[in-house]
Amino acid sequence: MSDTATDRPPLAPWLQTQLQSLLTQRGHAWLLSGPSGLGQFDLALGLARAWLCDQPTPGGACGQCGSCHAVDVHTHADLCLLMPETLSLALGWPLDEKTQDELDSKKRKPSKEIKVDAAREAVSFTQFTRSRGTTKVVLVYPAERMNGITANTLLKTLEEPPGAVKFILATEAAHQLLPTIRSRCQGHTMHWPAQEQALAWLGEQAKPEGRAGKAPAVADLHTLLSAAGGRPADVLGRLQAGPADLAAGHWQALPGAMARGDVSALADWTPPQALDALQKLCHDVLAVKVGAQPRFFRAADLPGGKTAPGFSALGAWSKELAASARSVEHPYNPGLMLEALVSRAQLALNSK
Repeated sequence: MSDTATDRPPLAPWLQTQLQSLLTQRGHAWLLSGPSGLGQFDLALGLARAWLCDQPTPGGACGQCGSCHAVDVHTHADLCLLMPETLSLALGWPLDEKTQDELDSKKRKPSKEIKVDAAREAVSFTQFTRSRGTTKVVLVYPAERMNGITANTLLKTLEEPPGAVKFILATEAAHQLLPTIRSRCQGHTMHWPAQEQALAWLGEQAKPEGRAGKAPAVADLHTLLSAAGGRPADVLGRLQAGPADLAAGHWQALPGAMARGDVSALADWTPPQALDALQKLCHDVLAVKVGAQPRFFRAADLPGGKTAPGFSALGAWSKELAASARSVEHPYNPGLMLEALVSRAQLALNSK
């Protein structure tokens, strides 16, 4: 097959390097771990494509064969993806017929966890005869979305898979996985790209081909990369999903806006986006307070000296933000939640 049905972009250079290294190593179960925005899912899928490819190369899948085509159009019979239903829908991966019917008929909302029924189906999948090639692959992402029952359902198969079955678990919170899951996998810690490499890649990915608008300025990309803690995939996701105002000045002005209690600075932000920004702001204010360098904001944009908040106020705010993070995805009124977050930020940033 000369062309795939989808125009799949190549892996980022730092992911391609990791893929080539992983393909030289033996093992039937891998755990790819690291913070968000480092490309765990892209690397996991690249590894699955290479294992399933009819004509693999040292650099990965050939991208031209029938197997690669089937992966790209999400129909490969020897690839099982275990993901929350919400993520499957967002990424365009098909759900089983029963689940799709339940969601279409509004009987329930899509799950944000990896359900135990899906794990049982994955176990059954490993026992079926392969449809082509020599390998079957189960890809679990994000693996931390498995609860204890779901994880234990996979445990025995993960330890002793039947035939030539391979597992890839990708996670952004390895500490949340059961120790028994971690111990049955070979670990791979995701690599951080160099800033220059990440900026160059973002500059290519952010070109507006096929999209409205113009590419962000280099200064904006630099600011957004700092705002994301150096994680380029998080930057790309933010560029694709909003909020709309992504200029460097908007992020740099955020500390002052929060100190004034200006809710409009977070207009069009979702509560998870706002909470993430406030946690980064709290981190950097605390860092400057103890004489360290900030990670997400410029030092000049943060309160310091006589205007710096006190340690007790910052500590209490940090704990409250952490508590809010555990329930931020609940169906609260977004406007009211943003007002509450900004009000609390204003109080903390002006406390001595």
